[in-house]
Amino acid sequence: MKTILIILLVYFGLKFLFRLLAPYAMRYIAKKAAQRFENAFGQAPFNDAGATYTQPNPSKSADDIPKSNGKVVGEYIDFEEID
Repeated sequence: MKTILIILLVYFGLKFLFRLLAPYAMRYIAKKAAQRFENAFGQAPFNDAGATYTQPNPSKSADDIPKSNGKVVGEYIDFEEID
């Protein structure tokens, strides 16, 4: 009987400790994964490979060029994904 009580006490004690320490362990694992990802892919891992940006054509007038907050931005080029 004493052995069963010790086993149950250890089980519930470990279960309680894991619940307390789980958020810290998950935060540590996420931080390490982010560091490894950054080391593998550099500072800008999400470059749009399919998106195309072109400079505004100087032959167009300023009224034809889309504006964002008063600043001139390039044309939008639609593209299709290749399977």
